[in-house]
Amino acid sequence: MACVHLNHRRSVTIAYRLMIATAFVMLMPYTVPASDELPKEAVLPMGLASKAIQASLDACNKDGYRVSVSVVDRAGVLRAMARADGAGPHTVDSSRKKAYTAASLRRPTTELTELINRVPTLQALREVNDQVLMLGGGLPIEIGGEIVGGIGVGGAPGAHLDDACAQAGLEAIGAAPKVPAPK
Repeated sequence: MACVHLNHRRSVTIAYRLMIATAFVMLMPYTVPASDELPKEAVLPMGLASKAIQASLDACNKDGYRVSVSVVDRAGVLRAMARADGAGPHTVDSSRKKAYTAASLRRPTTELTELINRVPTLQALREVNDQVLMLGGGLPIEIGGEIVGGIGVGGAPGAHLDDACAQAGLEAIGAAPKVPAPK
């Protein structure tokens, strides 16, 4: 009798295992497409961030400007940063905040500054958070039609010069130009 009871228990256990396995197999096709629904985003590789920074530093150095250059990802998180020899300590924060502002608001910071000056009701953009800096020198990094980050330059004697150095960084990595070519 004990053998019959033991065999019956094994049969029930095996049957339960088969039912559970069958349920998993049947439900699997319904869980796989969920991953297809997740958004896919391009990520700015560290190598491109570093290449953009070096090109910006080189452009500014060629003209005698000691600057800092920062690159952030699409969320405004710092990817890479470099401070040229002799660049002021304030340039570190200004370059990072310009890059953050350009990536977050998806526009060149010079353009945003001009817009705020023309449309006073937009002054509140300055106060969005303590990371926003409305000062020229920040450009969004657009590759393949998608904003993947921002680059910011701080320390040249004028926003238009910071913009030009940041643009050199974009050109070095094949990103869409954001500063009109000089005439």
